[in-house]
Amino acid sequence: MSVLIIAEAGVNHNGDMQIAKQLIDVAAAAGADLVKFQTFRADTLVTKSATKADYQKATTTADESQHTMLLRLELTESMHDELIAHCRLRNIEFFSTAFDLESLEYLNSLGLPRVKVPSGEITNLPYLRKIGSFGKEVILSTGMSNMGEIEAAIDVLEKAGTLRDQIIVLHCNTEYPVPMHEVNLRAMRSIGEAFGVRIGFSDHTEGIEIAIAAVALGATVIEKHFTLDRSLPGPDHKASLEPGELNAMISAIRNVELAFGDGIKRPTFSESRNTAVARKSLVASVAVKQGEVFSAENLAVKRPGNGISPMRWDEVVGRAAPRNFAADELIEL
Repeated sequence: MSVLIIAEAGVNHNGDMQIAKQLIDVAAAAGADLVKFQTFRADTLVTKSATKADYQKATTTADESQHTMLLRLELTESMHDELIAHCRLRNIEFFSTAFDLESLEYLNSLGLPRVKVPSGEITNLPYLRKIGSFGKEVILSTGMSNMGEIEAAIDVLEKAGTLRDQIIVLHCNTEYPVPMHEVNLRAMRSIGEAFGVRIGFSDHTEGIEIAIAAVALGATVIEKHFTLDRSLPGPDHKASLEPGELNAMISAIRNVELAFGDGIKRPTFSESRNTAVARKSLVASVAVKQGEVFSAENLAVKRPGNGISPMRWDEVVGRAAPRNFAADELIEL
């Protein structure tokens, strides 16, 4: 099964539908499977006095509340309709993360085949129960969580009606960007081993190499933020990939997938013609007369490899030469 690549537009549309559509265009052109937005109502998501994360303060007006910031980033139902239509036009799947129960119900009503649990909701029992009741594939992000919290969330989802084989757990660190020494990519595999679930990686690092490494370590889903331009105003642009980088990441991931192969070690079609060139054969190191006994003194191992294999050395030594051989000539028995 191919790695599911989610191009995370998130709130990088800045409330502008033209930017949102351009983000869809970029994700589709790069070869992403899904382009993901965020569905929420600021009034039900945060209190009016809630502060912003440090990375949000650094990339937006510092004295602005989180509520005020989120108000201008809301997507209305008509906006969703427009974005879904544009995704169909560009042949890419629309996806979104809901951050409140009302938004969950709305996204479910759209018939989307999967649901995303963002890291901040992994301890939200009513939210998890609602998602579990849908019986759909669930992508569960685990930023800020420990193994006990992941286990508890999976338990809630299962008891609400979601099967474990429908759950994909993404290792994640919610800092933007994540310091490399805090990525702890091995934790992704620990999650899979502990809970018997498919694993993936929600990547908030700078650059593309960690997402590629995650695929090599077994990630079945990669989620990565992207933007049209990192210099645009807004909370997530600075830690997002620009279009060329998104292209490079997806291309690299697809190459890694091709390189996995079937696990059987054997010569490939393309290298088969190299055997005679790179391997060696038994040759006469000096002129050898018919009837002379082959020995370490008159045998050598040299290219090309289309004669008797050097692995048959012990079989050849001590036998009589069937004819005359010139120096460097491939010997025969």
